[in-house]
Amino acid sequence: MNCPMLNLLAKRSYCGGMFCLFCVQLTIVVIAIAFGGLVTWKPRKVIEIQIALYRPFNWKIEPISMEKEIRNTRIMGLAVLVLGIFSLAWILLS
Repeated sequence: MNCPMLNLLAKRSYCGGMFCLFCVQLTIVVIAIAFGGLVTWKPRKVIEIQIALYRPFNWKIEPISMEKEIRNTRIMGLAVLVLGIFSLAWILLS
């Protein structure tokens, strides 16, 4: 049988009832690119989501300087985005 990813680039195949390694790598890279883009584009919203996720555990987190936190979060998101794009290029060209 062929790879379930529409025989993407005709390089990989579907083996033994499991997804091929190419499909798994591609899925992880796409998720990393989407996450990196989200964090780069909306860092304040990501920080607010993190604060909301910690609230049920009775943890109160607040950044000392919201401006620095937004800048650092945006830099982290940009790093994830760039690494995701490099990983995508590596997967597609190998």
